[in-house]
Amino acid sequence: MQETGAWVLIGSISMDEGRGRSRNRSVMLDPGGNIQARYDKIHLFDVDLGNGECYRESDCFEPGTQAVLSPTPWGPLGMTICYGLRFPGLYRMLAKTGALFLACPAAFMKTTGEAHWHTLVRARAIETGCFMIAPCQNGHHGSAWTYGHSLVVDPWGNIIGEGHGEDEDVIVAGIDVEQAYEARSRIPALRHDRLFDAPEVPARISIGA
Repeated sequence: MQETGAWVLIGSISMDEGRGRSRNRSVMLDPGGNIQARYDKIHLFDVDLGNGECYRESDCFEPGTQAVLSPTPWGPLGMTICYGLRFPGLYRMLAKTGALFLACPAAFMKTTGEAHWHTLVRARAIETGCFMIAPCQNGHHGSAWTYGHSLVVDPWGNIIGEGHGEDEDVIVAGIDVEQAYEARSRIPALRHDRLFDAPEVPARISIGA
């Protein structure tokens, strides 16, 4: 890293802190190998996808409680992991706190990846006006198949880098930070948020005699 001046995002890794369950953690390293930020995965993947495909991340991992921005020379980067992609409030908070880039290292299942991966990554970029950097594991891992198709998406929702779903791959994508400011000036949704009351739950209506 020192030779190239590269910043490296390591994520996600299992960290055992001696509390019974580990933390699913993403780590940002600067070119000197120093840890600039750590993020522990907040949203754990406890789902039943059907056909016997069941996952219980909470059996092994303890959830994090803190959203995290990492400094970089190009602007703040919001750190997320995998299943967090389905929780837009996290990404919106990171963007409103200053993120210009959002990272989401993932191991999306093949089942959910084929159905939702591209749509979710592009949606998070569009609604925040951020670059989405989303590396995704692929292949067969024990009883699980992961989807691959790592993505880099610009703040307007364009895919500017994509990996293959079957093989190891390297993605290189050029990023112009000004695109984030331009997207937010064209669609200033982050500034248009308003507080509102939750709806009242309607009474159940019986249909028919």
